[in-house]
Amino acid sequence: MFYVKNVPGWERVIRIILGVVGAALSIVFLKGVAGIVGALAAAGITISGLVGFCPACAMVGRRLARQQKR
Repeated sequence: MFYVKNVPGWERVIRIILGVVGAALSIVFLKGVAGIVGALAAAGITISGLVGFCPACAMVGRRLARQQKR
């Protein structure tokens, strides 16, 4: 793999749930381009939960606890 997971398991579950709910709500309540942009942003959150890697967290140096012992 080209990346190291930096999102813990409990946060991954929350990201997946909130991403799916956010995408559905943005499609239902926001019309036009705003709904599409909101759904794409929520899809990004869902993907980071599924993969376990968040680019924004990596940029600020976030690592999982077991990785910091090295």
